[in-house]
Amino acid sequence: MNFRPSLQFYRHLLVFFFTLEEINKNLQFLPNISLGYQIFDSCANVHKSVYSTFRIMSGGRQIIPNYSCWNQRKMVGFIGEVTAASSYVISQLAGIYRYPQISYGTMTSVFTATDQFPSFYQAAANELSEIDAIVQLVKHLGWKWVGILVSDDDTGQIAGEMFKKEIVNLRGCVAFFIILRDDSPDYYHKKIIDTINKSSTNVTVAFLSVNLADAFVRYFALEKQKPKIWITSSSFSRVSELQRLQIRRTFNGTLSLSSPEGEIPGFREYFYSIKPIKYPGDNLVRNIWEYLALCTFSTSRSDSYPICIGNETLNDDVLSIFHVFVFRSCYSIYTAVYAMAHSLHDMYATSKSNNLLTPFQPWRLKYFLQSVNFITSSGDAFYFKHNKQVPTRLDLLKYNFISITKVSKVKVGNYDETSTAGFPFNSLKESEVWGPYFHQAPPSLCNEACEPGYRMAKREGEPPCCYDCVQCTKGEMSNSTDSRSCWKCSRYENSNIDRTGCVPKDVDFLSYGETLGGTLTIVSLLFSIVTSVILGIFWTYRETPIVKANNRKLSYVLLISITLCFMCTLLFIGRPSPIRCLLRQAAFGVVFTVSVSSVLAKTLTVIMAFKATRPGSRMKRLLGMRLPDTLVVLCSMGEVLLSVIWIMFYPPYLDADTETDTILLLCNEGSSTFFFLEIGYIGMLALISLGAAFLAKDFPDRFNEAKNISFSILVFSSVWVTFVPTYLSVKGKNMVAVEVFAILTSSAGLLSFIFLPKCYVILISQNCL
Repeated sequence: MNFRPSLQFYRHLLVFFFTLEEINKNLQFLPNISLGYQIFDSCANVHKSVYSTFRIMSGGRQIIPNYSCWNQRKMVGFIGEVTAASSYVISQLAGIYRYPQISYGTMTSVFTATDQFPSFYQAAANELSEIDAIVQLVKHLGWKWVGILVSDDDTGQIAGEMFKKEIVNLRGCVAFFIILRDDSPDYYHKKIIDTINKSSTNVTVAFLSVNLADAFVRYFALEKQKPKIWITSSSFSRVSELQRLQIRRTFNGTLSLSSPEGEIPGFREYFYSIKPIKYPGDNLVRNIWEYLALCTFSTSRSDSYPICIGNETLNDDVLSIFHVFVFRSCYSIYTAVYAMAHSLHDMYATSKSNNLLTPFQPWRLKYFLQSVNFITSSGDAFYFKHNKQVPTRLDLLKYNFISITKVSKVKVGNYDETSTAGFPFNSLKESEVWGPYFHQAPPSLCNEACEPGYRMAKREGEPPCCYDCVQCTKGEMSNSTDSRSCWKCSRYENSNIDRTGCVPKDVDFLSYGETLGGTLTIVSLLFSIVTSVILGIFWTYRETPIVKANNRKLSYVLLISITLCFMCTLLFIGRPSPIRCLLRQAAFGVVFTVSVSSVLAKTLTVIMAFKATRPGSRMKRLLGMRLPDTLVVLCSMGEVLLSVIWIMFYPPYLDADTETDTILLLCNEGSSTFFFLEIGYIGMLALISLGAAFLAKDFPDRFNEAKNISFSILVFSSVWVTFVPTYLSVKGKNMVAVEVFAILTSSAGLLSFIFLPKCYVILISQNCL
C-alpha cells in the first residue's frame, strides 16, 4: 500500500475536521448554530463524484432526486474538489439548486466562465494564474527558448497552448511541445526522452495534472537526463513524493509553483491528539500511524517493526520529512471553510428572523459569499474577485532531493498579482534559485542574442527565435539587443564603426588646406602677381612703340581682366557659402567675357590698321571712332545680361551631396542650361577671335600680334573643349577642381602667348623699343 498519497489527503481531512471544530467552538461566530458535514471520497472518479453528490443532496443512503431527507438540518454548500472532472460534475448538479461550491484545488480555467458556473468559487490559483506567473518568471530571466510538456487532458493542453501563445508574444519560441499520455508504448517514451535530450534548450516547463503524476514518473524513471532547469505547475508536489532514484536526479533543483504557505494556529496540537488509541476502529488512522511511528499493528510483521500500542510519541524529524506542518493545500481548505462560514454568519446577521433553519434558500448565500471579506490567520485579505476567484498568490519552491527519502522544499520567491511593484515576484532569491547543476541563470536561447549593431535574420525552416545575426550595413544602425531591423541614419549622418549609433558625417569641400586646393590657390596667386607685374611693365613702358601698337588701352583692360580671372578662382576654393555660390559663376563669366572681348577687339584693331593703309579705304574713319572699346562693352553686356537673368530666375544655391560617406558641400548651379550658355557664349567669342586672328596672321608687320593671338585662342579653345566632357564625368569637389584648372590654364594661355613675347622685347631685346 502506498501511504504517501494517503498522508497527503489525510492531512486535508484533518484540517477540515479541525476547522469545523474551531468554528463551532467560537461562541461569537454563528451563535446557536453548529456546522456539520458529509464527506465522500471520489477517488478522482467522475461516476463516484456524481453518486456522492446525489447522496449529499438527498440527505440519506437512498438517492431520491429532487427530495431531501435532511429534515431540520440544512445543506448550505459544497467544499471541493481537487480534480477538474469531479469538480465539473459536482458544479453541474449543485448549480441546478444554486448551492455554492468552493474548490480548494481545481486548477482549470474553464470555471472562470461565470455564466456557465454561477455557483462555483475557486479558493486556489487556477492554471491561468500559474501560466501568468511562469511567463513573468521566464520573461524576467530572459529565456526565449523553452520546451513544454503537458498532460493529455484538458487542463494540460489548454495550459500548454496558452503558455505557448504567451511565449510567442515575448518573441520567444517553443523548442518542443510534448503531450504525455498514460497509455503510451515504450518506444514513445524513448522518443520523448531523445527529443528532450537533443534539444538545445536549458529550460523545460511542465503542466501536469495530478492524475498523470504516475505516468510522468514512468517516462523519466529509467534513463538519465541532461541537466536542465525544470519549471512546473503546482501538481509537481505529487511527483516529488514518488520514490524513484532517476526521477530525483533528473528533477533535482526543479522550480515549482505552489499554493502559498499559511498558518493554521492550533493544528499541530490537534494533529498530535489523533491517535489510534483514541480512535481504535479507524483503519485510516491506524495505517497512517504505522507509517509515521515506524511500528506495526500486525503481529506478522513484528520481526521487522515493533508492535504499535497506539500512544507512541511521534518523531518530529519524521514529520518534517513529509512536511506535515507546512500548510499549502491544507491552508486553502482552511480558508475555504472559513469563507463559507463567514458568508453564513453575514447572512445570519442580516436575517430578520435571526433563524437560519426556516426558511433557508441556498441562492441567498451566493450574494454573501461573493462579498465575503476577512483577514486570514496568516494576515492575508481573503475575498473573491468578480470572476469568483481569490487574488492569485503563489510560492515559488525549489525542490532539493537530498536522499531517497528526504526532499527539501526551499521557498525562493512568491508571486502576488496584487503587488504594486512592476515585477509581481516578490523577494526572488536568485542566488538560491540555481543548482545543483547550475551556478547562475543558464541562458536558454536558440542562439545568442544579437548585439547592438546587428539585426536578426530568420533561418529558413526554423522557429522565429532561431536566427542569424547580420551586421547593419553602412549608414544603418541598431542600438538595442535582438533588433528586428536596422534604422537608416539621416542623410547628414553615418553609422559608427560598431553600427550602434549615428555620427555626423565629415564635411568635405575643395579647401585651402588640402594638397589640391592649396596648390591651385598658390598657382592662382602666383599668376595674379605675374599678371600684375606685366601690367606694371606695360605701364612703365607705355610710350614705347611695342606697347602703343594694337591699342594699349585694350592691353591694360586685358591684363586687368586676366588678373581678375586668376583671382576669381578663389571663389571656387574654400568652404562654399550662399553668397559665393550666387556670385562665382557670374563673376567668372563676366571677367572672362571681358578678356575674350578684349582679345577680339585687339584682333579687329590689327585687321583695321592694315586695311586702312590701302588707298581709298574707309577703315581710316572707323579707326578714329573707338570701335574696339565699344565692341568690348557690347560683348561684355551680353554676358552681364545672361548672368542677371540666371541669378534672377535660377539662382545658384548652396547644396550638399550626402550620398557618399562624407557631406560634400557644393554649389548647385540652379540651371545647367544657363551654365553651358555662359560657356558657349565665351566659346563663341573665342572662335570669332580665332577666325579673325587667322585672317591677320600673314600681315607684314613686326608689331603684328595676330599670330600670338591665334596661338592663345587655340590654347584657350582646347582647354574649354576638353573641359566640357571632363566636367560632366566627374562629381563633387573634382568638378570644382576641373573648372578652376580650366580657368587657370586658359587665362595662363592668353597671358603667355600675348604678353610674354612683348615683355621679352621690352626687357631684353630693347633694340625694338
